[in-house]
Amino acid sequence: MGTELPSTSVPDDNGISPMPTLGSPAGRDEARPMHAEPAQASPPLERLHARARHENFPVALRVLPARHRRHLLTLYAFARMVDDIGDAAPGDRLALLDEVSAELDRVYAGTPSPDPVYRRLAETVAACDLPRSQLERLVEANRRDQVVHRYRTFDDLLDYCALSANPVGRLVLCVFDADSARRRVLSDHVCSALQVLEHCQDVLEDAYAGRVYLPTTDLQRYGVTDDDLVAARASTGVRAAVALQVQRAVTLLDEGAPLVTELSGAARVAIAGYVAGGRATARALAEAGFDVLSGTPRPRRTHVVASVLSLLGPGGAR
Repeated sequence: MGTELPSTSVPDDNGISPMPTLGSPAGRDEARPMHAEPAQASPPLERLHARARHENFPVALRVLPARHRRHLLTLYAFARMVDDIGDAAPGDRLALLDEVSAELDRVYAGTPSPDPVYRRLAETVAACDLPRSQLERLVEANRRDQVVHRYRTFDDLLDYCALSANPVGRLVLCVFDADSARRRVLSDHVCSALQVLEHCQDVLEDAYAGRVYLPTTDLQRYGVTDDDLVAARASTGVRAAVALQVQRAVTLLDEGAPLVTELSGAARVAIAGYVAGGRATARALAEAGFDVLSGTPRPRRTHVVASVLSLLGPGGAR
């Protein structure tokens, strides 16, 4: 069953407050509650794990076997650490990202640093035979963030998602020993959708960081200016642009959802959680009228649970 968004009207109004302009330092800190503290090259592992609770989807459901939960949380901690460096680290971020790549060299050489993030990552790499290329792609996505600040088309954005999001799904398949060419394609659809939905939620935060992930062609189509992206409320044009990305993400989710039926056991439950989180996030954005500036629409846990149960039921992932 495909995903249907709640019907919603897009009001024709726009309240622009005297906020800092796109990418201004003053607004950047205000718009980044998750990065209130300066990013560290190796933040405490417990703090990284705790942040998993704030994601749109269940990173590691408690019903999963302990070994799988441990590996999933390890991957999450690495990916979150790399993102934090790329988003908020003071100093030369490219140099810091190069150091992450050097740490990966040590992980794959069997001589990880004593840092808990890399020590745990080395254990997961060995246990699950994770390909280094997928971990490196996450680092490369953050390198791109330092030099590319806008994407002209949705296809260009999907190309970025191939670095920033899709590797995570492929690594998850390896954790469950469920990797195959077809499953990687389906997983890519799901992960790209989750990334697009997160970009929709974070329009204001990203704008203050000097980044715009809503495709330029769509912003031009709806007459959206940079000032519109830092307004107190989303204009009709901003809402229309966000709504278009949400619908595209829903289509990707529906295209990737058959992955759930291809899997069994813990893998099936985990992937159902990711798809369910995406669908619940899309619903939250629609219920907010696609206004992502006056507040950040977040999925309700009850909606995530209901979607998981539906996906795991007969025909639920079709």
